[in-house]
Amino acid sequence: MLSKRSVYFDLDRYDVKDEYKPLVEAHGKYLQSNRSAKMIIQGNADERGSREYNIALGQRRADTVKRMMQIYGASESQIETVSFGKEKPRNTGHDDAAWAENRRDDIVYAGD
Repeated sequence: MLSKRSVYFDLDRYDVKDEYKPLVEAHGKYLQSNRSAKMIIQGNADERGSREYNIALGQRRADTVKRMMQIYGASESQIETVSFGKEKPRNTGHDDAAWAENRRDDIVYAGD
């Protein structure tokens, strides 16, 4: 489960879907057990919407995942969050499938 490093979101949403909750829990518990581990959660959005809207949405997505990991034992100091908005697309297409890949948080551990 720890090898999975992305959480995907529905359009204009920042709540974690049920299918990704075990992934978030596993990373939170890993951080609890490994207090020296640190990560950055990178929030992303698809290309639709203004730059400002997408930056804010990406930040809400990253902050939501951080709060969930803290519920599972991670400490505040272990997790940073950043939003890239629509600036780091995983898929450069312009259709529903591409947009779905770009609405995500990426979990990046220090040293990766």
